[in-house]
Amino acid sequence: MNPRPGPVDNSLSMRLGLTVSLMGAALVLLLATLAYLALNHELDNLARKGLDSKLEQIRHSLTSDIQSSDLPTRPHSLLDLVMGHDNLQLSILGSDPQAAPLLSVGGIAQQPLPRALGSTAGDGYLDWSDNRGNPLLSATRKMKLRNGEQVQVVLSLDRGNDQALLQAYLRSTVIALPLLLLLIGVGAWWLVQRGLLPLQQFTRVAAKVTTQDLTHRLNLDKLPRELAELGQGINVMLQRLDGGVQRLSQFSDDLAHELRSPISNLMGKAQVTLSRERPPEEYKAVLEASIEELERVTRIVADMLFLAQVSQPATQARFARVSLGEEARRVMDLFALSAEDKQLSVDLNGDAWVLGDRLMIQRAMSNLLSNAIRHSPPQSRISLRVEQQLHSVSLVVANPGPGIAACHLPHLFERFYRVDSSRTRAEGGTGLGLAIVRSIMNLHQGQTEVSSVPDSLTEFRLLFPKLDPTQHDT
Repeated sequence: MNPRPGPVDNSLSMRLGLTVSLMGAALVLLLATLAYLALNHELDNLARKGLDSKLEQIRHSLTSDIQSSDLPTRPHSLLDLVMGHDNLQLSILGSDPQAAPLLSVGGIAQQPLPRALGSTAGDGYLDWSDNRGNPLLSATRKMKLRNGEQVQVVLSLDRGNDQALLQAYLRSTVIALPLLLLLIGVGAWWLVQRGLLPLQQFTRVAAKVTTQDLTHRLNLDKLPRELAELGQGINVMLQRLDGGVQRLSQFSDDLAHELRSPISNLMGKAQVTLSRERPPEEYKAVLEASIEELERVTRIVADMLFLAQVSQPATQARFARVSLGEEARRVMDLFALSAEDKQLSVDLNGDAWVLGDRLMIQRAMSNLLSNAIRHSPPQSRISLRVEQQLHSVSLVVANPGPGIAACHLPHLFERFYRVDSSRTRAEGGTGLGLAIVRSIMNLHQGQTEVSSVPDSLTEFRLLFPKLDPTQHDT
């Protein structure tokens, strides 16, 4: 089934693309602003350094051979310093800052100095604009002439070129910025689409998976590490689902096969019996045989219900401290008559405490002991042993007999699996006893083991986790 297209399909790529685009746009704006501020700061530093250099040269000229009276008549050395610089203006003020300058030369059109410069008590800088709006930077210094007279030197720089450079930068930035943002948006969309491309494999595999076909898996070779972990988890999930569906399908087939035989027998006997008139004794015999078949079906259904209950992870079992030796003795008492009929002796050795559900543990012991009695030769001995290992406690049920071939041992705890099908059915078995035992042990976080030597001893072992002294009843 193909996924239904819609706006939700692209929501992730849209959100990621929009986020990357906004972050890129913010970064470009930040870099453009920082570049503008850095350029403005650098131009300002260069202007001040240029003024400082010129002022040092002026200081040298003033202290060498010029007096205040010579400034209007002998400004040649000072003119040489500012000549050729159309963006400089030199003004020298006397002791009265409000009076006309002693000297004012330069390439800038003569502009009245701002009052702030005349009132400056020491060295400093002032940014101001003339009457035409041109930006100017003025540096003022207190200097002494050769005769010791103190004057105030003001050197002004026209910063129109710097302002033009900054405006040109701003214009180029405003023009280039939309193109850069568009490029960032397209690049972000392409990168997001390329980055999410591996997710298409997830979509393809998900579209192929059905209850009839769970064999599809994700190829993890070219996936990024983060998606590879997710893909590995999905593959494990699909593997479990595949195994569960196969087991369920096999179980359904086995159940249908098990129920078909008694139901067919019932229908056959009923049809044959009703085909003609018969004496009451024959009807009674058919009813008695039908009751036996119905009892077998009832046992199968009861075992199935119990197995389904135990197999559920959320099974509400009340765990408590259980004595394996004491429960084994109770089970031995229940099967005392069956053992006596075959002249079998059953003995028990050892005891240990485990945490579990007492009735379920009894059910597991009963199934194992019932099988042992069924398959033991007359006048033989069945032994039950409780043994303690380092990390577990085991209950062993051992009986002599024909044994079980090694090829059957891995399948003994499967549902409806029988080593000898005809013999087991004749003895009334449902084929679910050992499967119930394994489910009970799984619920108790334990294990089941079996070993058998042909024409010798067969041992079934229930392994329980060792009881933690700090563990309480639940």
